[in-house]
Amino acid sequence: MDRRFLIGGAAAAVAVVAGGGYWYAQQGAETPASAAETGAAGEVDTSSVVEMTLGADDAPVTLVEYASFTCPHCADFHERVFGKLKAEYIDTGKVKFVYRDVYFDRYGLWAAMLARCAGPDKFFGLASMYYEQQNTWLRGANSEAQIADNLRKINRVAGMDDATMEACLNDVETAKTLTAWYQKNATADDVTGTPTLIIDGEKHSNMNWADLKKILDAKLAG
Repeated sequence: MDRRFLIGGAAAAVAVVAGGGYWYAQQGAETPASAAETGAAGEVDTSSVVEMTLGADDAPVTLVEYASFTCPHCADFHERVFGKLKAEYIDTGKVKFVYRDVYFDRYGLWAAMLARCAGPDKFFGLASMYYEQQNTWLRGANSEAQIADNLRKINRVAGMDDATMEACLNDVETAKTLTAWYQKNATADDVTGTPTLIIDGEKHSNMNWADLKKILDAKLAG
């Protein structure tokens, strides 16, 4: 499980990157600027945030994954486990899957904002591309500008035009709302690292396919 410090506290520091115009959530202690610009998570209306889900709403088991697009363990989970989970449990109506963003850093927030701007129909396709190409778009880059450009290239494949992407990345209110939404969810579910799985209300850390399958089968049998 990736245990980098989560962006948190009563008010996450959200600031504009000089010259680039991109919003990011900054790790560390609250600053006067962060408090003034974002306010406490509880003061932000997060009702506009759309839950990204797969599977039947009336599935007997609900699995919530807390994950970050910059988390290597999350990328590994999606490479080794998620495909089997989707084929055997989500697509067959046994499990409703809910994906919730976690923001360790500005790059995870940028990626989530772009994927969400693409809409629910394209979100999971983009998420897969972010994870599959994580070493290229994130760790293969040597500057913030290159990371932002790498994300643009991925989203162009999904059909997003440059004007839409720039509008998404500079959407101040969405940045604030998503950060507050993430804080509220992570606090409620006591999420301290990623990936974290909440299966019918029970918290689990990262696991392999065999262990996850065992838990799901027991839930379905019960």
